[in-house]
Amino acid sequence: MQCLWLENLKLSYRDNVPVPTPHPGEVLVRVRLAGICSTDLEMVQGYYPFIGIPGHEFVGNVVDGPTDSNWIGSRVVGEINITCGECEACRAGRNTHCERRTVLGILNHHGVFAEYLTLPLENLHRVPDSIPDEAAVFTEPLAAALEIQQQISVHPTDRVLVIGAGRLGQLIAQTLALTGCDLKVVVRRYRQIELLEAYQIQSLAPDEVKPQKWDVVVEATGSPQGLILARQAVRPRGTLVLKSTYHGDTQFNFSSIVVDEITLVGSRCGPFQPALRLLETGQIDPTPMIETSYPLSDGIAAFERAAQPGVFKILLKPPVP
Repeated sequence: MQCLWLENLKLSYRDNVPVPTPHPGEVLVRVRLAGICSTDLEMVQGYYPFIGIPGHEFVGNVVDGPTDSNWIGSRVVGEINITCGECEACRAGRNTHCERRTVLGILNHHGVFAEYLTLPLENLHRVPDSIPDEAAVFTEPLAAALEIQQQISVHPTDRVLVIGAGRLGQLIAQTLALTGCDLKVVVRRYRQIELLEAYQIQSLAPDEVKPQKWDVVVEATGSPQGLILARQAVRPRGTLVLKSTYHGDTQFNFSSIVVDEITLVGSRCGPFQPALRLLETGQIDPTPMIETSYPLSDGIAAFERAAQPGVFKILLKPPVP
């Protein structure tokens, strides 16, 4: 099959990789559409020591699995953490922190930049017919945006600042806007402002951010500078939500966190079913973020485009069988 292969920090295109064989409890999924996100770009920079097929945002069809399964042919999206179900974390309901987990396209499990992938059946969610592939492929990052509201309470009276208006930051802002909070988003480019204005979300330039005035600050820039601005913005006893992952170490003054009694919240994967409901009802429409799509065979060019400043979502299309 065709795929993109990451090894020694170098991405290459291959067309001779065997179709994966599902293990017991797994299904084989044919990828219809896959999305490139910032984590994928960071993988090429060495965010995780990974060898294999990267990628974790997808929509596809189940083509093989248990013989008694009624999932064959279903259009699906899938949660990215493959867990054991037996360790202490899993038994305590913290399955996304499974002690033996693998992660689709990130940690010891081939990902979605290929014609086919495998996932446990329990990881799959059926996609309603009314949701087009171009929206369904955003389910995973939209779920990650919703995780913030699983972790903290956001009230209509809260002053909330999102720093970063890129691929994930846009989805975070759109979901937070549904709470009715006093929301502002820090932007650096006009295109970011245009996308936010469609949701009546106000934007700020970095130098317009008032220090220590925000009840909740979400950092989603992926840059150390964004983290510094986020720390300056949050008020004493406020909450700082960290959505970025960084390649390498990041310096941070933790003494001020103690003095100002700041609550730090790390946030990553989130709930798929609420994300699918928002897409189905049209409360969230991520498709304006799509820049363009590339055939999987042009995946190297797609990555180069996705890495350019200001570019939003680049999609990959495997060949139709």
